[in-house]
Amino acid sequence: MRFRSIAILFILVFAGTSFAQSADVFKRKYIESKMLLVAKWQLANPKHDLWDWTNGAFYAGVFAAYETTRSPELMNAMLEMGEKNGWKPGARFDHADDIAIDQTYIDLYQIKRDKKMLQPTIDVAERLKKETGDQVKKNGITWWWCDALFMAPPTLAKLAKTTGDRSYLELNDRLFQETYDRLYNKDEHLYARDASYLINEKGEGKLEANGKKVFWSRGNGWVAGGLVRLLKELPKNHPKREFYLTQYKEIMERLLTLQQPDGLWRSSLLDPASYPGGEASGSGFHTYAMAWGVNNKILDRKRFTPAIEKAWIALNELVHADGMVGWTQPIGADPRRNFTADSWEVYGAGAFLLAGSEIVKL
Repeated sequence: MRFRSIAILFILVFAGTSFAQSADVFKRKYIESKMLLVAKWQLANPKHDLWDWTNGAFYAGVFAAYETTRSPELMNAMLEMGEKNGWKPGARFDHADDIAIDQTYIDLYQIKRDKKMLQPTIDVAERLKKETGDQVKKNGITWWWCDALFMAPPTLAKLAKTTGDRSYLELNDRLFQETYDRLYNKDEHLYARDASYLINEKGEGKLEANGKKVFWSRGNGWVAGGLVRLLKELPKNHPKREFYLTQYKEIMERLLTLQQPDGLWRSSLLDPASYPGGEASGSGFHTYAMAWGVNNKILDRKRFTPAIEKAWIALNELVHADGMVGWTQPIGADPRRNFTADSWEVYGAGAFLLAGSEIVKL
């Protein structure tokens, strides 16, 4: 990547990183080697059931890293994961978390064309069309937590594109609209994690120490990454495409204003002072989503590129020498402070890999 402005140079010096060192992190050879380092460390340090939602995010990143590097080792790791899972989702047919891993199954099917990789996903989607929400529905909606918008919509969109069956898009549109209507704040242009974070008419509800509403960085990262992965699959003439595109642009504009001077985002977006230290997973997903928008001429390159560059430099500082992505908030439903340089989770690695797959294209 070429650094063309004095402003970017100032940012790099201000961040305490030399211009030469920073320029290196944008070279293709560096990006590919760093992605392989992160992917291989995480593959060697498994933590959850392979079908788990955490691995849904991680293997999305592994597939993106494979597309970037064409590493046979990464392809073999994904095939081994699919075989161990029997190419099946988790047990809860109507829970978005349990079909996140299916995104990688479908991506692999597009390469291998082995029907066993696809049929279990078709089966669960067909059941979802007929029996929506019997197990997990809350407050009248099936996808009642914002994370679900990364887990399920790309799966259904990929399935629709692969099979040619647009009924899966119709199903996604209906369930996504329910979540949007309930959780999207049209003033802040951010998603509440779930209904427990909504403020009632009396102004009562969960607030941060500074009196602001609680908007979780990784939660909105899940949404931003999910919108990217959904938009990549949607037909250009899909009647709801503009609905998704508008949300995506609004969220990107808002996140641009919430990036902190070190290039990262805090786990609570509107009260960064109470959450010192940048957080890897939310920051990784935000970087991925922004870089994709610039690469696809949806976001203004001049306005967003400095923020993307700054974020990528900072994310690389969170990666240990062995490839472990530190400063990753553990599993939870809200902003947390209980993480350190040695805190890692598989979705932190997944977010880093997704970000790298778009940075390399800038």
